[in-house]
Order: sequence, then structure tokens, then C-alpha cells
Amino acid sequence: MKGSLIILGFFLAGCLSGRLDLLPGWLADGALASYALYALLFLVGMSMGFDTRSWRILRELHVKVLLVPLFVMAGTFAGAAAIWPFLGDMPLRHALGVGAGFGYYSLSSIMISKMVSPVLGSVALLSNIIRELTTLLAAPLLARHFGKLGPVAAGGATSMDTCLPIIVRFSGERYGIIAVFSGMFLTVAVPLLVTFIFS
Repeated sequence: MKGSLIILGFFLAGCLSGRLDLLPGWLADGALASYALYALLFLVGMSMGFDTRSWRILRELHVKVLLVPLFVMAGTFAGAAAIWPFLGDMPLRHALGVGAGFGYYSLSSIMISKMVSPVLGSVALLSNIIRELTTLLAAPLLARHFGKLGPVAAGGATSMDTCLPIIVRFSGERYGIIAVFSGMFLTVAVPLLVTFIFS
């Protein structure tokens, strides 16, 4: 949760700096954001490649576990579509694109800012931070009322990292393995789906 608050703090500081024109103009031309995005994608790929535990878990899990991230994706898109009529004149594609972040705010918000607009990127950032914070704060209730997979589904892509300790605590070790797999799957899906939705 501390990490999410730090990210939110940097985001707000960036908004304030941009609004008050405190930064040099070359920072706003978009090229720097593209390079940061490429570096982030490289680091995500590198960390997944180095994580031999994750690859071992993937080989050992039963095929049914693949359904978990697929249902998380379906539920996320269904939720985004259900809330869309209440979002004013926002196109459905934008609501689905924000949902396609699956809690992975650092990557999805940069991609959406670059591909669509900084405003929608900010919406994606806040939406995905709220998803993570909700999972961290409501995991006991989610596990009690929606079953052991509740916190895994709510965490989305963050279920493999920041939300993993809370998932293991309230759902158990077995669901921690499922959370890692689901989070990995969704993390890989984010850049593919965001690109597909906005291309």
C-alpha cells in the first residue's frame, strides 16, 4: 500500500508541476514517456524471465487454473461495460481500455496517455490504483463473501506482487500460487489488450 501511495504522490506532483509550468518544455514532448514505457516493458519482461519459480509454477499447474485470469478479464470487461453508461460521453472503448489495465497502473496509464490522451491515462492510473487499494483493504471481506479466489480476482495483475501477501494471508498458500499465475498472465495481457483496444 505504501508503494501505491508513493506512485499516487508522484502522479500528483507531476500534475502540479505541469499545471504550474515548473518543468522544462522538452519533458512534455512525449518522447521521454515513450522511452520510459520501453524501459518499463523491458524490466517487466526481464523480471518475469528471471523468476524461475513462476515458470516452474506454470508447468505444474493444472489447465483449469488458466480459467482464473480469463474469468478475471471477462469480469473486468463486464464491470467496465456495466459502469460505462454512467460515465457521460466517454466511449465504451475508453472504458474497456481503462479496465484492461487490470490494476497494472504504471504500464497501462503510460500506454493510454501516449495512445489516447493524458486525461484518460490519468483516469487509468487512478482507476487501477483504486483497484489495488481496494484489494489490499478489503481482502478479508472478499475472501469471506466471494470465496478464496475473490482477492485474486480483485487484485488483477497486482495479485502476483503487491497484493500477494494479503492474498496468501486470507486465502491461503494454495491460492497464492494461483495468484502468481493469474497476475503473470494479466501482466502479459495488459500491453497486448490496451494496444488492441486503442489501435
